[in-house]
Amino acid sequence: MKLDLFVEYEHKKVDYKQLSETAKQIWKDQGQKVKDLTSMELYFKPEENKCYYIFNGEENGFFVV
Repeated sequence: MKLDLFVEYEHKKVDYKQLSETAKQIWKDQGQKVKDLTSMELYFKPEENKCYYIFNGEENGFFVV
């Protein structure tokens, strides 16, 4: 089964794959290894155009989409 999930808001389309890849890149840019990323929670707020993340139940921040 193939799954694609998109969020559309005010004529902007965001793909969950895009959000997860950006978050993973932030993790790596912080000097971490992908194998050490055991959980990732993403909360996309289209009205703010931001995606908030929680890495391994502790790390948190956001990025602009």
